[in-house]
Amino acid sequence: MPENPPLTPAVVNAEQFAAQTSAIVESVGRVIDGKPDAVRSALVCLLAEGHLLIEDVPGVGKTVLARALAASVDATVRRIQFTPDLLPGDVTGVSVYNPVDREFEFKRGAVFAHIVIADEINRSSPKTQSALLEAMEEGQVTVDGSTHMLPDPFLVVATQNPLEMEGTYALPEAQRDRFMMRISMGYPDAAAEALMLRQRDTVNPLAAVRAVANAASISGLIAWARSVHVAPALEEYTVALAQATRADPNLHLGASPRATLQLIRAAKVWAALDGRDFVIPDDVTALIIPVLAHRLLPARGAHRAGAQPVEAALRQIVERVRVPVTARS
Repeated sequence: MPENPPLTPAVVNAEQFAAQTSAIVESVGRVIDGKPDAVRSALVCLLAEGHLLIEDVPGVGKTVLARALAASVDATVRRIQFTPDLLPGDVTGVSVYNPVDREFEFKRGAVFAHIVIADEINRSSPKTQSALLEAMEEGQVTVDGSTHMLPDPFLVVATQNPLEMEGTYALPEAQRDRFMMRISMGYPDAAAEALMLRQRDTVNPLAAVRAVANAASISGLIAWARSVHVAPALEEYTVALAQATRADPNLHLGASPRATLQLIRAAKVWAALDGRDFVIPDDVTALIIPVLAHRLLPARGAHRAGAQPVEAALRQIVERVRVPVTARS
């Protein structure tokens, strides 16, 4: 692979898709040491037209991951620091009276960027959190009756502190359901942390990131990923998994139809990243926890069974639901 591949090559097959996305993963990976799964998850959300929620303690690289991805794809990026006094208009924008023209004009909020970093989203009020809902779902915001389109592609990378930390507000169920995936980056291993100390003492790693794609090439990758084949048997398998969450006695709230759709969309990109133009069952099961777990609620008393009852229930469902014999038909 050339060090600087063309920014807008035409994607015509699975191998070329994998080559182009590998360049993005490699570029981001130079900044995020030892976290290939987190990098891949962020790219899946971008190419599947979803949004990413990263839940972890402060200081593990959540914001750096989003900025590195934005720099690698030459995207505009804005960061919103969510605080208790943040207003919805700060996110979406406001109408301001212009005394010269004697009319109101729209002043864009921080959400107008290709990649929006919603930092510590659960430190603001639910009213402000909900200001992101229309933007995340529709790619637009409506202020004073006027609709304003957001840039395309559009990705929200929200970071969240664990709920047991002081000063946090739980995300509403509707807001959680808008995120395609939730991941936790975790602490780096000893080798990666030592490397970080040596490399970043005097140099900002983001300054060395070079764009290997742009908005046009990302749009091409998104369009090609939509064409990845999902066999009817795989669709039925995915629906069976979702329905099993709704009937599971260990779960109070199961997966929504939106969750089922986003699981398939994410699986298409996951398959394409591996150089395939069709989805296999392993693509679906690899994503079931990051795509579904944050949307589900454990049944009362399920916490006594383990520290992560939702994840445990999903693993049992995967073992219980029959895997289709054919993946490409």
